[in-house]
Amino acid sequence: MKLLSVTIPCYNSQDYMEHCIASLLQGGDKVEIIIIDDGSSDKTGEIADSYAAKYPDSIIAVHQENGGHGEGINQGIRHATGKYFKVVDSDDWLSEDFPKFLERLEEIDAQGGTDLIVTNYYYEHADGKGNRSINYANIFPEGVVHDWNQTKSFKIHQLLTIHSCTFRSELFKNYGKELPKHVFYEDNLMVYQLLPYVNKILYLNMDLYRYFIGREGQSVQKDVMMRRYEHQLIVTKRCFEVCHLDDIAEPRLRKYLEHELFMMFGISVLYARLNRSPEADAKLDNLWRSCMAYDEKWAKKFRYRSVLRFACISGRIGQDVSCTSYAIANKIVRFN
Repeated sequence: MKLLSVTIPCYNSQDYMEHCIASLLQGGDKVEIIIIDDGSSDKTGEIADSYAAKYPDSIIAVHQENGGHGEGINQGIRHATGKYFKVVDSDDWLSEDFPKFLERLEEIDAQGGTDLIVTNYYYEHADGKGNRSINYANIFPEGVVHDWNQTKSFKIHQLLTIHSCTFRSELFKNYGKELPKHVFYEDNLMVYQLLPYVNKILYLNMDLYRYFIGREGQSVQKDVMMRRYEHQLIVTKRCFEVCHLDDIAEPRLRKYLEHELFMMFGISVLYARLNRSPEADAKLDNLWRSCMAYDEKWAKKFRYRSVLRFACISGRIGQDVSCTSYAIANKIVRFN
């Protein structure tokens, strides 16, 4: 059995996927690399097959009809045989710390393992401006397996994402639900739905994941996110309905899940309102109504008793607040 399975969802990725694959080959025979060709129309499938032929003991090529990023992850989970599981997008890569990460993971696994490994991720901007690490040293004890009770508060820009998370594969089999097809930003749901079942956490203070920002047409570009605001609404609703927050017994885990939901609602509100359209406003209102029906207490807290109430003001005032909030947030973090 491999120590780690890494899935690379690929759609028309011929121009950059080999850089990603090369970074994973650093892991040698400890790593299973699963390349998902998501109905690509370029040479992505051919490249995947050529690597699978060259490295038959390490690389699997899977071809599917186009189902989107989420279905690429679903396929990766179905084919994974490693003890742990990670997603790396085809335009991103892992740093030279990868072998050291695997060595430490192997040591921890021999001692009983962990449910979640958290590592830092590093923004790599195409223009070289604003590169920075999202670091978790202020939150988690470093290098030791611990539980949620030993964690500290997250800052507003700190979230647990596919870039920072590696999970025990067993969690997907026992608790994971399939991600929706043809819906972007579903990786937030992948992480969120597993966290209530994470009991043991390991934090390694290394900038393992390199998150590339600036590719034309990238899903995190502002204009793309504005067009796909409905995807944000769908994912936020699904995250909200994964569990009732009051059912989470561990206080620090509940506090984090509340933090992540606040950010998910915030992203949904901002990108819907940036469209400045009655249609987007109506769909945002529908999100709030659906969430109120599921869990009125927490939906009201996010909608009316947080700073989101200002962005949700109807008409131009709320839209202007959203535009200003977006500009400030992006200036601080530069997430696209």
